[in-house]
Amino acid sequence: MKRYGNLWSQITDFGNLLLAARQAQQGKRYRPNVLAFNYNLEQELLRLQTELVDRIYTPGGYRTFMIQDPKPRLISAAPYCDRVIHHALCNVIVPLIDRTFIADTYANRLGYGTHRALKRFIHFARSSQYILQCDIRKYFPNIDHAILKTLLRRKIKCPETLWLIERIIDGSNPQGGDVEYFPGDELLAPLRRKGLPIGNLTSQFFANVYLNGFDHFVKEQLKAQKYLRYVDDFALFSDDRAFLEEAWLAIADYLTTLRLKLHPVKSQLFETRQGANFVGFRVLPDRIRVRNDNLRRVRDRLKQLQQDYATGTISLPKLVQCLQSWEAHLLHGDTYRLRRQIFDRWVFKPPSKPLSVKIPFILEVE
Repeated sequence: MKRYGNLWSQITDFGNLLLAARQAQQGKRYRPNVLAFNYNLEQELLRLQTELVDRIYTPGGYRTFMIQDPKPRLISAAPYCDRVIHHALCNVIVPLIDRTFIADTYANRLGYGTHRALKRFIHFARSSQYILQCDIRKYFPNIDHAILKTLLRRKIKCPETLWLIERIIDGSNPQGGDVEYFPGDELLAPLRRKGLPIGNLTSQFFANVYLNGFDHFVKEQLKAQKYLRYVDDFALFSDDRAFLEEAWLAIADYLTTLRLKLHPVKSQLFETRQGANFVGFRVLPDRIRVRNDNLRRVRDRLKQLQQDYATGTISLPKLVQCLQSWEAHLLHGDTYRLRRQIFDRWVFKPPSKPLSVKIPFILEVE
């Protein structure tokens, strides 16, 4: 197994830090903390570079808030300068470790994503009789820090890079993971440090690293020819129900070595003709529908865009861009009538004099 060293000079290079700052500010350029950082950009980057080189960097505190997506999730936002560090680290280590991932893991990878995952899921579902669809219970809150560090040390041998990685992991705030006992545990074992902030770029990458060995186990030891994963949602497909039943037990056993458990309700084995939910869509044998909770988010987002346009918070070009993005997402399902029903009823009025503008393909803006 190849381990990578001599990475520190690439991570702390000023050009890499400058690139990281540009990446971290995408979509957030005019926020006060970003403007303040960019006002003295060179000095701020030199400060971060010095803290890294001297190994005195300490992550700041997180700002936390809850979202409904559709269930409640705790989001932890790191300070902006920390997000710059996260990008600088990932710019160097992600290309090296990403090549060890299987082809059918799709989350948080350049060139992959939900729509490519959906296309693969549809292909597997429509060419198989059965599906074993699983979800890991509270995945991010239950990622074990000690196990994660061990997995990363198998890929990286640069001591300074490992120091920074462990700083970031140890700087994670509590995520509310379960108190769980696993075979061989001592009394205080559930008190081990665990949980990664969902909002961090590094957390998204570490989450893939954590299940990389599991992916290879399913593909190479269980010999599952049709398997894919999106974060902690994964599925195996086969015409052999007995194979999937045995795989289910083997998967549950393997996950205990990572101190993880399958969700008792969301993990099911059933016929593909019944339809399966995946990345916001319901995949049926003859059509692709949008899930109701995803549809509610579309309507809520349209309502918010309507209010933002009416108050002048969002410009017309930005509004059109957002609406076309939503329609492009819905186009991945059989949604022609649905799109007409949703978009034809929404009229967007600007804050000043009425102006009727026709947006291609979707709706009318006044």
